[in-house]
Amino acid sequence: MESDALTQEVIEIIAREQRLPAESIQPNATFEELKIDSLDGVNIVFALEEKYNLTIPDETARDMKSVDQVVAALRKQLNTPSPALPS
Repeated sequence: MESDALTQEVIEIIAREQRLPAESIQPNATFEELKIDSLDGVNIVFALEEKYNLTIPDETARDMKSVDQVVAALRKQLNTPSPALPS
């Protein structure tokens, strides 16, 4: 599945916060695989909140354990539809 713009932006933010090459981060990567601990997760949430000018509820932030989950949570808060899957 091709990544959409929101997914790419999330990957870029995670890459910057974790000092990783963006190319090394797959949309289905878990935080555990990326060696993101809870403090790193908080920093990523702050960066996302700043970029998108929104507040991510603590409960939502705690549930985010992969790149895909971050994108899904943001998409829900931003009310942007998921990209259409090719048929």
